[in-house]
Parts: sequence; C-alpha cells; structure tokens
Amino acid sequence: MQLRPLHDVARDLGLSPEHVIPYGRHKAKIELEALREPRGKLVLVSAINPTKAGEGKTTTSVGLSMGLSRIGRRTAVCLREPSLGPVFGIKGGGTGGGVAQVEPASDINLHFTGDLHAITSAHNLLAALIDNDLHFGGKSGLSADRVTWPRALDMNDRSLRNVIVGLRGEGVARETSFDITAASEIMAVLCLAESEEDLEARLARIVVGRTKDRAPVTVADLGAAPALRVLLRDALRPNLVQTREGTPAIVHGGPFANIAHGCSSVLATRMGLAYADVVVTEAGFGFDLGGEKFFDIKCRQTGLWPDLVVLVATCRALKAHGGAKDFTRRDDAALSAGLANLDHHLDSVKGFGVRAVVAINRFPTDASEELDAVIAHCAARGVKAAASTAFSDGGAGAEELAKVVAAQLDDSPARQPKFTYELSSSYAEKIDAIAQKIYGADGAVIAPAAKKVLDRLESEGAKLPVCMAKTPLSLSDDPAMNAARPQGFRVTVREARLSAGAGFVVCLLGDVMTMPGLPKEPSAMRVRVEADGTVKGLMQND
Repeated sequence: MQLRPLHDVARDLGLSPEHVIPYGRHKAKIELEALREPRGKLVLVSAINPTKAGEGKTTTSVGLSMGLSRIGRRTAVCLREPSLGPVFGIKGGGTGGGVAQVEPASDINLHFTGDLHAITSAHNLLAALIDNDLHFGGKSGLSADRVTWPRALDMNDRSLRNVIVGLRGEGVARETSFDITAASEIMAVLCLAESEEDLEARLARIVVGRTKDRAPVTVADLGAAPALRVLLRDALRPNLVQTREGTPAIVHGGPFANIAHGCSSVLATRMGLAYADVVVTEAGFGFDLGGEKFFDIKCRQTGLWPDLVVLVATCRALKAHGGAKDFTRRDDAALSAGLANLDHHLDSVKGFGVRAVVAINRFPTDASEELDAVIAHCAARGVKAAASTAFSDGGAGAEELAKVVAAQLDDSPARQPKFTYELSSSYAEKIDAIAQKIYGADGAVIAPAAKKVLDRLESEGAKLPVCMAKTPLSLSDDPAMNAARPQGFRVTVREARLSAGAGFVVCLLGDVMTMPGLPKEPSAMRVRVEADGTVKGLMQND
C-alpha cells in the first residue's frame, strides 16, 4: 500500500507548509495558528446500539469521507484516537476496517504522536502533586479522606480499580483508584479546549477534592495548572493523517462515549471546518451515548452544530436486536422487530431538529431483500437511506451513500439548535430528560450517594450539562435488557462526579466501570510482528 506524501494531503486541504509539523513520513501536527473562520458543513456519524454483530461506524465514517472526495467534495474526516485499552482488550484497533481505514493504522493504534501518553503523564503529575501536598502538611487545605482525583493508565487493568497508596510511611496512606486515560477529566479538558489559554484555565478549574469543611480544592489551589499545560502543549495540536485513498483525516483526542463525552477534539472539528467543504466526524457507541453528548455537551459549549446526522445500521445488528440467534441468516421477522431500535434513534435525532440519513453497512451475507426492507422502512418515515460496501470497496463502495449525503447537505435547512434540557434545570430534571427523551425510560432513580453530591453542586450554583456513563449495549442501564426498544423501565444513577474543568457532571449508571478489565482472551494475544516487519493482529480482521 502506497500512501500519498503527507505534504500533498495537507496542500490539497489548503494548509500552509509552515503550519504542518511532520512526525515521521505519514503523521503530522497542525499548528493552532492555522485556525480560521469555518467554511464547511458538519456531518455527525452515529449508530444504533452496538451488538456483537458489529456496526462499523468508524469504517462507514472513513468510507463516507472517501466517497465524498470521489464525487468532488473537499472532505476531511475527524476521528478519535484509539486507546491502548480496547486495542489490546476486546475491541482491537480503532482506525476503521478493511480498505476503509485511516493510515498509518499501526502507528495510530499504538503510540501515534504521544497524545494519550501526555494526557496520562499530566493526570499522574497532578496525582503526585496531590500526595506531595498531603505529605508536607496539606498547604492547600485538602483533606486526605476527601481526595477525589484518581490515577490513570491507558490500559485495561481491573486490578487497579481500587488501590492503597502511601504504605510503610511513604506518604499519607489512603485509598484511591485508577481510571483508564480515556476517562480522565484531562482527556475531556483537552478535547473541549479552544486554545492553550483555555486549556490552562480549564485545568485550573479541576476539583481534586475537598477540605475538612467540604470546600472544593482545585488545581489552581495547588498551583499546578501551568505545569500541566506545558505537558499538554504538543498534545493540544490536532494530528493530520490520511485515509487509504488520501482523504485528509484529523485524528485527535479519545474520550470513550460510555464513560466520557465520546467526541474527538473541538480543535480538530474547527480545523476541519476551516479548510474542508464537508467534515465527517464521529461520536462513540450508539446515538443514546455519543450522539446525545455531542449535542448536549460539545455543541452546547462551542456553538458548533451538525448539518446532518448519519445513523449507521446493519441488517445483522438489526436482526440481533430483533432476537435472532444467527444474524448471518435471513430472518425477516427478526429484522422487522429490530427496526424498532433504529426508529428510536431516528426519533432522538429528530428531537435535536436535525435531518438524518441511514447508512446501511452491507455485509456479504446480507440478502438484497433485507436491504430493500430497511430502505423502504426508512422511506416510509421520510428518511433517506443507502447501503455502503466501503469495507471491501473503499470510497467506490460508499459513493451512493455520499451522493445521498451531499444532496441532503445541499438542501439542508437553517440550523435551529434544540437541546435535551435547559442548563437552568435541576440535575434531577436534566437526568430525567435524558432518560425519557433519549433512552425511552419512564424516568430515573438517583441513589442517595449521588443525590448528596448533586444537591451540594446545586447549592454551590454549578449549572452544568450532564455526562451520562452507562452501558452501550442497551437503551437502558442494564446490558441484559437487550430488547430493541425496551419499555417500562427506569435507570439508576448510583454515583455523581464533578468535572469542573471539562464543564460537566458525570453520572454513573448501572455497573459501568471507568477502568475496564481485559476479557478472557485479550486481543493482545493476537498481536505479532511478521517477518517483513509489519505489525499484525491489531485489527480484528488481521
């Protein structure tokens, strides 16, 4: 596979050479000075609830960007950076699939340009400064039993979910924990920051714990924000790479959507919109997680708003939602039942006042009749749909989808932003609104421990968006409740955490973990170096 020289990719996008900092042959950083007024239209790619059948959201995002390029639209795709946790855990690589990938895939899936390592280092520097402050008497006033800042690691490691530090007199002994780097508030801060100055201001606002009198202690109180900014300066610059067909790809930031806000960086989106006619971006997991947070957190904070939502579905996944045990075989009844999941997410998109297009990621086992049934179902709702074979055919396989998307963009109405809730609402009202409007629940139950935190935040005047952390496998907070569109349920908020730097409150639902564990057979066991020096096993199809 021969990639284009990256300076040609940058030039075609309109970037000046002085704004592109090479990281080897096929990776580069983009200077923030390259930012200018937006010119392009924004397409958000989301999906139905994921299943073991696989949906191919990133594959479709990459394929759509290549298809749009093929029909003459200057396009950039903005994606998140993969985390080493899922890469070596259950998922494998996060650069797309088949021939619809961003490259160099091995580099991007591993250390890339070091962004996640920088975030991990900044997170743990802050943790070390907290323990150092405690060791020397707590000048900040921080109480050892009220520290809320954990440590971080970009790896799945369940043994680190709960740990004790400071044993044998080495500091102040206390219980703490590790989060995966994708769940770090510093990851969220970097992805929502608009500049270096905004980055430092957000870092300074991070609350790391409380005093004995329960007053918040911030990074500013520790005097740590300037040092954290220094560690993150390079990481704040978006990364430029390319698809296999040479379409510019800006890959930057990597918060998970099930435990964080699930979108690539604001700066990456703004950079793409400054130079491309169309920017294709992605939000993690199904629309109930990444899609909702894209609107209610990212768009609310930045003023960005997508012109179109592309919802990815597959016949296989729809049949799985409809109860099929073998989703590779034709099953019209299961397909029809599973369409309820697609309908739910289409209703949610409509609630934000944005048009939707359904992208059917086609598999070789899909019957033509199944595809026709999905397209006809969408047409009956007044929604355009098109199949894509980008996995096997690249941009050519996504041209039909690209033409549908381009036609919708050319005919898109004026933007009229609608959010799920008002910022002035109480946290209980915000949580209920998401539960009812986005999940289809009857409402939410807030456990006493979470209510205590939310009541304190209300009393302190913090009117922030809510970042819901829940399973992606169900519209509910119970992964076993896997009906296509569950009815008659409530979700339970068991814990709440303030992320003042990111500008939201995290609410944890069900058994969702901020430090995942490895599966019984980790993807790491497949990874190897071939005789020719190429890395294999990072992607599930290797």
